[in-house]
Amino acid sequence: MIAIVTDSTSDLTPEEQQHYFVVSVPLYVLFGGEMHRDGLDITPTDLFKGLREGKKTPSTSQPSPAEFARVYSAALETADEVLSLHISGQLSGTVGSARLAAQDFGGRVTVMDSQTVTMGLGMQAVRAAHMSKAGRSMAETVAALEQVQRNAAIRFTVDTLDFLRMNGRIGGAAALLGGLLNIKPILAVRGGKVEAAGRARGARKAQAEIVQFARDYVAHNGPTRVCFMCTDGGEATLEEMRAALRGSGMEDFGNHKFGAVIATHAGPGTYGLVLEPQN
Repeated sequence: MIAIVTDSTSDLTPEEQQHYFVVSVPLYVLFGGEMHRDGLDITPTDLFKGLREGKKTPSTSQPSPAEFARVYSAALETADEVLSLHISGQLSGTVGSARLAAQDFGGRVTVMDSQTVTMGLGMQAVRAAHMSKAGRSMAETVAALEQVQRNAAIRFTVDTLDFLRMNGRIGGAAALLGGLLNIKPILAVRGGKVEAAGRARGARKAQAEIVQFARDYVAHNGPTRVCFMCTDGGEATLEEMRAALRGSGMEDFGNHKFGAVIATHAGPGTYGLVLEPQN
C-alpha cells in the first residue's frame, strides 16, 4: 500500500483528508508576531480581519524536514511506501524540505513536485489516493500524476494584485497595471509559476472569461473534472460559474475555500477553478 502525504496548500478539508486517507502537513503563516499552522491555528477570516485592524502583512513558511520525517515514520508503520506530493517548488520551499527528509528512508518515500497549488494539488492527492486503494504501483501512480500535470489548468482572478506583489509572486509594474481602469487580471499556474493569462474590464467580464476558458478546455480535452475555489464570501460567484457551466460535461468536485497560506498571497476576493482530465 502507498500512503499519500501532501501539505496544507492542497486546501483539502479535514473531512476529505480523513475520507481519502491523505495526511496533510501544515505550512505556517507568520502574523501578528506569532507563527500559526495553516488550517489549524488560523483561517483567511482571521487573516483579513487582522489586516483591517492594522496588523502587518503576513508571511509564510514551509514545514521543516523534521516535521516531514515524523509524518513519514508514522505512515510507514502501516504502509509499504509513501508518496509525498507538494506545492510547486517555484512557489515554496516545501518540496525541498520533503526531499531532505526523504533521504533517511531508504527509498521508501517518493517526493513529487505537483507543479501547482491549492486544489490543483488537492485533486492530484485524491487521484493518488484512489490509485493506492486500487493497488496501483508507485511507478504507475507517478506516471499518471505526471500526465495530469501536463494537462491540468488553473484560472483565477483576484480583487487586487497587491498581495501577490507584496509576497514577491509578481512584479510591481504588473500590480500597478491591474489597478488601472478597473482591469481584472486573469491568472494561471503554468510550469509551477503564477503567470498572466489575460485581463478583463471589470469583475463580470473576468468571471465570463474564466467560464469560457473552462468550456474551451472541455472541448479540447474531453471529459473533465472541475473544482471551484474562492476566499470567504465568494460562494455566490462560484454558484454563478457552476450554473453557467451546467451541461458542459464536467464532473463537479465541489467548492473549496483557500486556506490561510494561499489567502496570504492571493488576498480577499479571489476565485477561480481547477480543471483536469477525468482519466
